Amino acid sequence: MSASTTLREEVLEANLELVRAGLVIHAFGNASGIDREQGLVVIKPSGVPYDRLTPGRLVVTDLEGRVVEGEFRPSSDLPTHLALYKAFGGIGGVAHTHSRRATAWAQAGREIPCLGTTHADYFRGPIPVTAEMTPEAIESAYEWNTGEAIVRRFAKIDPAEISAVLVRGHAPFTWGATPTEASHHADILEQVASMAWHTVVLNPAVTELSPHLRDKHFLRKHGPNAYYGQPG
Repeated sequence: MSASTTLREEVLEANLELVRAGLVIHAFGNASGIDREQGLVVIKPSGVPYDRLTPGRLVVTDLEGRVVEGEFRPSSDLPTHLALYKAFGGIGGVAHTHSRRATAWAQAGREIPCLGTTHADYFRGPIPVTAEMTPEAIESAYEWNTGEAIVRRFAKIDPAEISAVLVRGHAPFTWGATPTEASHHADILEQVASMAWHTVVLNPAVTELSPHLRDKHFLRKHGPNAYYGQPG
């Protein structure tokens, strides 16, 4: 089995976009993509600086985390990505950052409320926060259990409608139909995290956007009756 050149190049570009958007520092963060036909995942190697990444230096694994191509170890967050790919069948890419504002909300253990239409254009409701992980979950298979904590939090949430999560005390993960979209959602998440931060400071009594306005903005961009942008 071999990952396609196209997928490698898209995953590389998704990782570099995280850097260009100012969402990662040093070697923090990672993006991955999946070839569901072959059951292969392409992900950034662990600890390798972004300016040294090439398509050939990315790591390819199967859905059990076994390396099938690559000379480096995969990102330590690989098990979290795998848990999301297994649970959310409609996604084709995952991104993880430690972007400043979104991470601050995660460290505070607070969901990002949907306060305006910019948020609603991409996320149909607040960005949820996972439950605190138990010492046992942390000490056993930490990264896999992080993914499981995300999946549990989405038991009653459609991951196609809210494509982001805050891992309590840690940082955000985002996903999308492609690695490019996952990286784009990471950028949007940071922007709405910053907007919400400033809004709450300016007006601590602010309330969430009405469901009617929220849904109007989300559904005009997403779903079968979307009419934003150009057809095709």
